[in-house]
Amino acid sequence: MRSPLVFLLIISLLLSVLAFPAPAEEISSAALYVKKVENLPEDFIFGMDISSVLSEEASGVKYYDYEGNETDLFRFLADNGINTVRVRVWNNPFDDEGHGFGGGNCDINTAVEIGKRAAACGMSLLVDFHYSDFWADPSKQMVPRAWAGMRIKQKKAAAYEYTLDCLNRLKNAGIPVRMIQLGNEINGKLAGEKTWMNISWILQAGAQACREVFPDALIALHFANPEKADNYRTYAEKMAYYEKEGLVDYDVFATSYYPFWHGTLDNLSGILTEIAQTYGKKVMVMETSYAWTEDDSDFSGNTVGDAGGIIKNYPFTPQGQANCIRDITDTIVNRTPAGIGVCYWEGAWITVGTNSWEENHEKWETYGSGWASSYASVYDPDDAGKYYGGSAVDNQAFFDAAGHPLESLKVFRLMRTGNETEPVPDALEEPELICDLNMPLVLPETVNAVMTDDSRQPVPVTWNLTEAKDRAMHENGPSQHVITGDAGGMEVKCHVSMIEYNYLQDYSFEDGGAGWSCTDLKKADELYVEDKKTDSLTGTKHMHFWSAAQDSVEFTVEQAVPDLPEGTFRFSVSVMGGDCGETDIYAYVKIDGQEAARSDQIPITGWNKWNEGVIPAFTHPAGSEVTVGIYIRCQGTGNGAWGKIDDAMLNSVQ
Repeated sequence: MRSPLVFLLIISLLLSVLAFPAPAEEISSAALYVKKVENLPEDFIFGMDISSVLSEEASGVKYYDYEGNETDLFRFLADNGINTVRVRVWNNPFDDEGHGFGGGNCDINTAVEIGKRAAACGMSLLVDFHYSDFWADPSKQMVPRAWAGMRIKQKKAAAYEYTLDCLNRLKNAGIPVRMIQLGNEINGKLAGEKTWMNISWILQAGAQACREVFPDALIALHFANPEKADNYRTYAEKMAYYEKEGLVDYDVFATSYYPFWHGTLDNLSGILTEIAQTYGKKVMVMETSYAWTEDDSDFSGNTVGDAGGIIKNYPFTPQGQANCIRDITDTIVNRTPAGIGVCYWEGAWITVGTNSWEENHEKWETYGSGWASSYASVYDPDDAGKYYGGSAVDNQAFFDAAGHPLESLKVFRLMRTGNETEPVPDALEEPELICDLNMPLVLPETVNAVMTDDSRQPVPVTWNLTEAKDRAMHENGPSQHVITGDAGGMEVKCHVSMIEYNYLQDYSFEDGGAGWSCTDLKKADELYVEDKKTDSLTGTKHMHFWSAAQDSVEFTVEQAVPDLPEGTFRFSVSVMGGDCGETDIYAYVKIDGQEAARSDQIPITGWNKWNEGVIPAFTHPAGSEVTVGIYIRCQGTGNGAWGKIDDAMLNSVQ
């Protein structure tokens, strides 16, 4: 007869096996090309934010393995190399009747349930406190309703008690917490506060609770927009100052990095390395993702697709998605000292149904599985309350609309060993051409095939361009066209812009402003040619301005046009921006140094809302000196007047 001690030992061993399952079998792929990431640490954080998973499952979503068998998402992610699950925590994402705001209805109860399931599969938890009742990001850091009207000392106390309670609940549930994030993308705002002093008080309150409950967990601060390196230097410097004052306590400087918007990997490595070495902090990519398809699957638009305004560094394919994640990981491991991890954002947030918007809407409202429900209007009436809907990132998940995994999910494990299959074409680059209406259209004879190893190989192309189509393109004035063709059995597109001849040099600032003269009359904080496709009307560059103080924006940008033939001409230039308050903005023409014409006032109405200033016709005599330009003066609203100038056109008028 065995003693009770033996039985206890057997039970203990069984529980240990259940809590820490055996490693998954070796993973392989015949289709996915993955170059090994050298020097990849065993404890490198491969994280996945799956905050929406409980709402997804409640809505009927099922996940499958590579053989088509229904599977537990947590187990499957662990088997594919994910070792940390990230979950956002909102203070109270429910209205007074208990209706959820959406986005997974992620409160501490959600975090506890997700944490238990992650722990059962051997993964640790990364807790993301937003200190808000709903989404927090650089433009939106709203105070939780329970803290509304509090002075900063009261809010600090509330933040401490709230954080302490949440962490104790996680600890009491036996959940291994690896990292705690205080605030989400806190670019100068947090929980309704807009000064670094007050922000630091809230951060310290949260940090105090973290050190008391999970003393071994790392504390992370999370920022966004690393392409603005000077801003990151400011954030790190501010945190260092308040750290010396005993008001900030953290270990990890974390960043969002979405390749569509956030600049190059060189810039990412450069600014994170600088911060790590200057301030002795660990660094990581807290959020990233990439699209594997252009298509939307849930009848609710996606944030990233085939439309303009993004930088498409990789094809929208599973291979492109995998290459993107591999390159980000390699950058953090081998080019960024003190880099400790990469966390993918909402890699399982797929559609809750493929039949209709109406059916999906009912689920989004009932279970909170869309990005926002109509009930969020009690907290965020101007955004979520108006534009509620489904997943905006279903095309960036690692699963298709039916819940079947993509090959790209294997990248997290294959990065450790490499899986260098024979490169084959994965997608075709889509050339962009500009053609003068008075010149013949010449399409390229080859296009580049993007190979699975992310190299490029030219492929001959046959274009579907008829004489009638070509003639119509030339006769219909300035316009945009897409010409399709066949290259190696794959369809390819060429994007053609038909334009009038422009007498200006570097009309869209792609050459860095060659030929343009900028006169700063008030010494704005920023006035330069910026390389950022998402803020450009044409190409990737434009003239950028920004200044924080009121009435500090006043300047001209102009170009002299030598040897302009005698005749009648049209001049136009486009502007967009925000926070500008009272403005005086117009295009102008000078002849022999004297103003000869100016446009009506050009309004500034918001991001990506371009307004054009036009001088429809002016004439000048032979031998005169012509200069065209734009005058901008912004009073500002106190939030930093900013704007962009692009596409200056000087065309002849028949």
